[in-house]
Amino acid sequence: MERQEALNSVKTTELHYDLPAESIAQKPLPERDASRMLLLDRQTGEWEDRRFRELPQLLRGDELIVVNNTKVIPARLLGRRLGIHSEQPGHSKPTSGEFLQAEIEVLLLREREPELWEALVRPGRKVRVGEKIVFGEGELEAEVETRGEFGLRKLRFRSLVGVRKAIQKLGHVPLPPYIRRNDESSDRERYQTVFARQGTAVAAPTASLHFSEEILEQLKTRNIEIAEVTLEVGLGTFEPVRTEKIEDHPIHSERYVIPVETADAIRRAKRKQRPILAVGTTVVRALEDAARKALANLTSEGEKADQVVEIAPGPAEANIFILPGAKFHFVDQLLTNFHLPESTLLGLVAAFAGKEQVLRAYKHAVDERYRFYSYGDCMLIR
Repeated sequence: MERQEALNSVKTTELHYDLPAESIAQKPLPERDASRMLLLDRQTGEWEDRRFRELPQLLRGDELIVVNNTKVIPARLLGRRLGIHSEQPGHSKPTSGEFLQAEIEVLLLREREPELWEALVRPGRKVRVGEKIVFGEGELEAEVETRGEFGLRKLRFRSLVGVRKAIQKLGHVPLPPYIRRNDESSDRERYQTVFARQGTAVAAPTASLHFSEEILEQLKTRNIEIAEVTLEVGLGTFEPVRTEKIEDHPIHSERYVIPVETADAIRRAKRKQRPILAVGTTVVRALEDAARKALANLTSEGEKADQVVEIAPGPAEANIFILPGAKFHFVDQLLTNFHLPESTLLGLVAAFAGKEQVLRAYKHAVDERYRFYSYGDCMLIR
């Protein structure tokens, strides 16, 4: 029988805080590692105003840092409707004038199989099953195969030059909606972490955006170990919570991979009681989902609740809520950006450091004019 975590029920409104619009970072700082960093002690609730560049000196020196090496693709596509080709009454092939005027925005979310993508389509109510969307000068075309709620579609892509190549050429950086500007050429580099190696993420693991080559060199000088996982951000990042209780929000699965080398590094760290520092909530979800799966496989009777949990390498799917009441099996410290109010990610941070402590720290950050969200400042919680 699968073990269930004893999670506290959390009303969505309990994770609310007031944030002035001007506190939302619209562009990255000129230098990656120049951000401010709020250092929060989760045992005492005390905080300090620091700088991210101080991170190597603030660490003990024996930490295992785990990062997400996923790579962001230019997942925002601007196309035009081609319409439904049908002999049924009321359906006809659109004229060229109709074709040019019907603009459609597509945000790729997840590749379900080669060239079949789950995507958000806007305006969604106009795009029906069987309809085609073309991009650029026709280098890329997509047909709607299924239709879901809130603009969700499954699109089958085709391209004579190759779908991946066409997306790379025609796509825009999928900046979050709270960044009120069009993407720029510089975003292709700055909305990508220095760890980015693989995958097809549609959002950056933003806590890693602060790392620079200089910071990595300083960590290397201190012999601090860095390990990698890959988690591709799913639909849950883009969907607002519409339920009264956070736990009633429908969460979507996310693919992740824990390499053998990373699993070995985590085992060594736990055996020697070295702290594991997760860089970002995506790393927390991967590691703690792996822990829950390991616990679910422990079926013998009389096991202790504090039994050491082994972490299994390989691919898996995370489909979990981490809310107050959850036990953290692998993560001891967390580096994270500031998250949206009333969001599942803020719920995760509240589970790690305590809801009241986190909200007090957020209020301090607002009062001290920290920069919020993807291109903003960060918190180190330990």
